[in-house]
Amino acid sequence: MGTISLVLVLGIPVMAAEYPSKPISLVIPYPAGGSTDLTSRALANAAKKYLGQPIIIENKPGGGATVGVTLVVTKPPDGYTIGVTTSATTNAFHMGKLQFNPIEDMTHIIRWGGYLFGIVVRADAQWKTIQEFLQYSKQNPQKVSYASVGVGTSPHLDMEELAISAGDIQWIHIPCKGGAETNTALLGGHVDAVSGSSGMGLVDAGKFRLLVTYGDPRSERYSTVPTLKELGYNIVSTSSLGIIGPKGVPKPIVQKIQEAFKKAMENPEFKGVMKKFDMPITYLSSEDYEKFNHQDSERIGKLVKRLGLKKQ
Repeated sequence: MGTISLVLVLGIPVMAAEYPSKPISLVIPYPAGGSTDLTSRALANAAKKYLGQPIIIENKPGGGATVGVTLVVTKPPDGYTIGVTTSATTNAFHMGKLQFNPIEDMTHIIRWGGYLFGIVVRADAQWKTIQEFLQYSKQNPQKVSYASVGVGTSPHLDMEELAISAGDIQWIHIPCKGGAETNTALLGGHVDAVSGSSGMGLVDAGKFRLLVTYGDPRSERYSTVPTLKELGYNIVSTSSLGIIGPKGVPKPIVQKIQEAFKKAMENPEFKGVMKKFDMPITYLSSEDYEKFNHQDSERIGKLVKRLGLKKQ
């Protein structure tokens, strides 16, 4: 074996043994204040105790939650830049908006959660039920607007799939950079509805009304609110929340990060923030998370093709 090869082979265990020896950057692809940001921060705050180094949060919103992930995959695979990712990245890939493959060109570290997605309107809106909302939308094409956290994100694709399933509804889609922005748009009357997860706190505050959720089964917290599935629409969506790194992060380092974040998932503060947004805590190891994303990618690819959203 040559000297360079020997150094490379021997260098990985040494690097892993010393890891982490400096602060770690965690890139969140959404603005501060939304459900993804707040839950990710709570998880990172708990994980730093097990890693022994600070975890510095960097909010990099934009591009339908792909700007931050794109930044992560361009960094050295040394474990010092990791990022939060959602199904939005896979969505964007199938729409032809990414220059990298979100399955092959990154390191899957851990899946830690998902979302409670649904449709919310203002509490003073004329629609009391999802049936009333859909009926009005059918009778008034291009008059009802909704906001989501970006083009190609799961809440956007879910609404467009619902539009087809419910009978060729024509909504006006207003993409935003994050959940805080969608809430502001709805509170200000700039849109009629929001598809997503960040409005649940304002539902509890009596400012928003939750018409339907996208999960299966019903949310325990909002047990009187129906799901799309039980209303006859074959749509179940929770997206996925996970930690990824650039392609090629050494397995010993992946293992250290995975173990730290898995322990952090037991933190009461983290669990409390997840409960606040009624977001399911879902653990998948590095290997299982990668397998899940392979399967989810196939599903998303079929959906994007059906909706005609692939960039030509």
